[in-house]
Amino acid sequence: MPNIQLLFFDAGGGHRSAATALQTACSQSHPHWRIELVNIGKLLEPLDFFHKYAGIAGEDIYNKILQHGLTLGAVGMLRATQKIVRLNERGIRRLMGDYWERTSPDLVVSLIPNFNRPLFQALARVLPDTPYMTVMTDMADFPPSFWIEPQLQYVVCGSSRAVEQARKAGYSEAQIRKASGMILQPHFYEQHPVDVAMGRQELGLDPKLATALVLFGGHGAQVMEDIYEKLQASRMPVQGIFICGKNERLARDLAKRRGSMPMHVEGFTREVPRFMRLADFFIGKPGPGSISEAIHMNLPVIVQRNAWTLPQERYNTDWVEEHRVGIVVRGFREVTRAVGHLLEGNRLDELRANARAICNRAVFEVPEMMDDIMALGPARNHLPPPALSRV
Repeated sequence: MPNIQLLFFDAGGGHRSAATALQTACSQSHPHWRIELVNIGKLLEPLDFFHKYAGIAGEDIYNKILQHGLTLGAVGMLRATQKIVRLNERGIRRLMGDYWERTSPDLVVSLIPNFNRPLFQALARVLPDTPYMTVMTDMADFPPSFWIEPQLQYVVCGSSRAVEQARKAGYSEAQIRKASGMILQPHFYEQHPVDVAMGRQELGLDPKLATALVLFGGHGAQVMEDIYEKLQASRMPVQGIFICGKNERLARDLAKRRGSMPMHVEGFTREVPRFMRLADFFIGKPGPGSISEAIHMNLPVIVQRNAWTLPQERYNTDWVEEHRVGIVVRGFREVTRAVGHLLEGNRLDELRANARAICNRAVFEVPEMMDDIMALGPARNHLPPPALSRV
């Protein structure tokens, strides 16, 4: 019974979501595996400066920053985070080395950036025969030292751009695994016949109006209120489903609004696929998970790219334009223009057809990659010596 550990943290939410999705898929395809979710944030809590001196975890601070859109200068924040990780590498190696000596995993799968160098080093010191595998939950790397590190490990890339970056960093073809996209929760693949008109009526919406799904991650975002105000003031033939996640105050504030535009407000829900089936297009942040979920559900996207966009998410907007599956705006002050453009002529149908042409099966592909890597045995026995460089 192989013992497999999936490493995640709660900064942003997408890493935990990918880890739980992969755990579910593995339990379905390889029920004899023992899959353990490992929250790195909890294990490394003794090294968390913010938790030690301010009583709040660093990842909670990060989530507050995202919730309030305080991401201007995010490149500097990212580089500062990486410097803090480097300064704590000795402690990370000690804590994780002790943990892995106790738990003896047969495979370690990282779904987090920034920490992969000291994590790999800790594992290699105490369990040199255990392979280390990084599954990128971003469409592309943001070098240096973000996802792809110069070490003898495997990397799973969900886009051609990420594969090119791994090659440029010096990874051999034997180290690179190409997936067909980002990891989604398996329930996004479940086929449920849906009566769209009836479903919209049950939400208090007009069955015939073009419907936007507005979603800004698990913690919502204040900009959702601005989006509502602009759309209802435009008096376009459109309505919205606003999913606020765990942001209860935002959900209450939106629910109090009584404009001319029909709207359904939802808090935290595990039924995002159902709401997506009732929508025609998506408005939200350019996160890899949000975009991938929307495209999988055949929803063209409206996302923004500007100085506030997280650096690791900027390529995502290029991907949207390259695949012609949505509209990229400089800010959501342009949302009315973007929605109007989307609804002109046959453009919505054309973009939906482009979305349908993209087949993402990553959550089912990665377990087979994991199986293959464990079958190969210790990486040093079959991978060429690392000729990797920081890029």
